Amino acid sequence: MKLNTRYSNHPNDVKHYTTEELREHFLIEDVFVKDEANLTYSHNDRIIAGGIQPVQEILTLEAGKEMGVETFFERREGGIINIGGKGIITLDGEAYELDYQDGLYIGMGVKEITFKSVDANQPAKFYFNSAPAHQSYPHKILTGRKQAFLDEEHFHDVTGYTNPEESEHDFFTIGHTSTSISLALGLAKGRDLNHGKENIIAIIGDGSLSGGEALEALDYAGEYRNNLIIIVNDNDQSIAENHGGLYKNLKELRESNGNCTNNIFESFDLEYHYLEDGHDLFKLVDLFNSVKDIDHPVVLHIHTIKGKGLAYAEKNREAWHAGGPFHVEDGSPRFTCSSNDTTVFDSIKTLLDNNEKAIVLNAGTPMGLGFTQDVRQEYVDRGQFIDVGIAEENMVAMSSGITKNGGTAVFGTYAPFLQRTYDQLSHDLCLNDNPAVMLVLSPGVYGMNSNTHIALCDIQMFAHIPNLIYLAPATKEEYEQMFKYATTQKDHPVGIRIPASFVSSGIKDETDYSVLKNKVEIQGEKFAIFAVGCMLALAKKVAEKIKEEIGIQITVINPRFLTGLDIELLEKLKKNHTHILTLEDGELVSGYGQNIASYYGDSDIKVKNYGISKVFHTDYDPIELLAQNGMSVENLSQYIQENI
Repeated sequence: MKLNTRYSNHPNDVKHYTTEELREHFLIEDVFVKDEANLTYSHNDRIIAGGIQPVQEILTLEAGKEMGVETFFERREGGIINIGGKGIITLDGEAYELDYQDGLYIGMGVKEITFKSVDANQPAKFYFNSAPAHQSYPHKILTGRKQAFLDEEHFHDVTGYTNPEESEHDFFTIGHTSTSISLALGLAKGRDLNHGKENIIAIIGDGSLSGGEALEALDYAGEYRNNLIIIVNDNDQSIAENHGGLYKNLKELRESNGNCTNNIFESFDLEYHYLEDGHDLFKLVDLFNSVKDIDHPVVLHIHTIKGKGLAYAEKNREAWHAGGPFHVEDGSPRFTCSSNDTTVFDSIKTLLDNNEKAIVLNAGTPMGLGFTQDVRQEYVDRGQFIDVGIAEENMVAMSSGITKNGGTAVFGTYAPFLQRTYDQLSHDLCLNDNPAVMLVLSPGVYGMNSNTHIALCDIQMFAHIPNLIYLAPATKEEYEQMFKYATTQKDHPVGIRIPASFVSSGIKDETDYSVLKNKVEIQGEKFAIFAVGCMLALAKKVAEKIKEEIGIQITVINPRFLTGLDIELLEKLKKNHTHILTLEDGELVSGYGQNIASYYGDSDIKVKNYGISKVFHTDYDPIELLAQNGMSVENLSQYIQENI
């Protein structure tokens, strides 16, 4: 090991140094030397930095006379990043393999350390930094999802959510909020049953605390009597801004440095600790060590800044909740979204502007309905817009109450988040037959494609609840007429399945949606295709191909209603049709198409249903997934021609 020594230099002396003297005192040359640990010791802060490049040799670090200790890490800690080929670092007999750009933290107290390369032709290059240490922390190899952030080709390797297949530190595949404390309590009880001793840690954001499950879990945690560490990451932001009374208390806690007497966590009988600067790693480590192996539940309330380090993200926290690739210099997106459709927002705005008894409710995702920061405050001030925070169940039940008392209530959020509201939809709303309007965003295959956020079963969930009318528009004009009907009728709750993008027919829709009637888009014979919502375009292409290739015009039907069947039309089709196909962009099992099949069960008509397989699909391409499940022009045309 080679250890160069540098001493402090007085600023007045430095002014008179020649170029050669400046290089001598400040420049570290030849960082990496074959089969050497080439290090520089600076008396400024006693930092040691340099490079270690084992090629043929196995290299070690030894404490020189300059350090005044028996072993290198007796009073030091260190950090290493490998910028070469694969290498192995051994700490007191325990080996750590570091690939390119892997990092390793070395805690104080290590006695023996060695470095070697796996392949001498591609030697490791360990860039090394070491500083004095006053406490021993465990060694930690810093690996995991790094390639997704460093290599564009690996961008899609990770999901963005916790995933045991990606990291050994992830115990669950989770993408929804408010769940972590409940899951951690389950892990803790499992540990107790197995007589384990490990620490169980739940991490939850302040925005997630508004979810009912989080509060239910805190309630039980207050009576639990064993190790459980709950970390509350408080950046004073949900997806949009926080809403609700508990956030007044979090603000009080932040402003009092955790010392105010009104403390929601202590009201649950939980031990409480506060850290103001959640970006101070040393304070974080000290805090975590202070509660390690604790024998009862504890809450660590940690204040952080959303977007920390990026000025434009800190300034516009809502817009940076979920961002894609961007230009670092100004935060502008590298890829622009192709859709800027305002159909949903325009329809809601018209309603609110013309009906003072109308109100819109949302659960933490106002931008999904078009109510961005620059427009929603007006309607908040008018009492016509409510963001209940991440509390979808409350949103649905409130909507039922509003309509019961004479208001016109529209509520909406993304389909995967509405899944948790089934009980409120069924009992609080539909059992009471109150005419609230539900806007279901991003349903089906064209919605979000993570297995934590997919909504391929929205038809199964919503269309089978009694009293609920569930509509699927295929065009912009159909949506506008459906929305008008839904917000003026007073008979039933109505749900509208919002497509990922609207296609305009250019023809005003004047349908009376109080009457269940499917629309025959193309009148033909022998084969009829029922195509739900956005699948209508595919059905029309198939019909066009069949007519061109074999000269037969098949029938194409736009159901529009996902609840109930148009019996009159189904009976009429028996006269000159032998086959029925159904297309839907959600799960096949118990979907819309199987209702059609059930109706024709005792007839001579043959029914074939197409939909998505019952699997937790993830990170898929919609067109490819549809094709895998038989829904492509080529596959459907082939089937028809073989059976016509």
